[in-house]
Amino acid sequence: MTRKKRRLILIAVCGSVLALAVGLILSAMSGSIVFFRSPSEIEAQAIPAGTRLRLGGLVQDGSLKRGPGQTVDFAVTDHGATIAVQYTGLLPDLFREGQGVVAEGILEPGNRFRADTVLAKHDESYMPREVADALKKQGRWQEGGAKGPVPAASASADGTLGPRSER
Repeated sequence: MTRKKRRLILIAVCGSVLALAVGLILSAMSGSIVFFRSPSEIEAQAIPAGTRLRLGGLVQDGSLKRGPGQTVDFAVTDHGATIAVQYTGLLPDLFREGQGVVAEGILEPGNRFRADTVLAKHDESYMPREVADALKKQGRWQEGGAKGPVPAASASADGTLGPRSER
């Protein structure tokens, strides 16, 4: 076998192993990918019940109701549509009506959302990028009230969102 042929075989084997590794990584990640949706997008796209997703918008004024134990019911709106959310657990300290929120969980029949994680906005000038983009698309964005999304945001240990540079 010539050197050229051996080199081609080695390159082909390495390429195959690399493609297999990438395929395995992508298939392992597919179960943990969660898509962000606003209430209007959920209504418009008729997303089937049982779908895991992130719901973002504003906590509707007057919708917060505390149930038995740590159960909390509230509604998330983008001023175009509203979805009822039920969450059991401790809410972030910054969670309140009229503020931006991102809830991760499962969409149930009847456009109810059962959240297992709730993230509240960090301060007056922060709103999650996806929520701000959804509000801008609908023409509901208020430049004076919220200054827009902070470029680098992540969840902190207390469950709130905020810019990394402030930590």
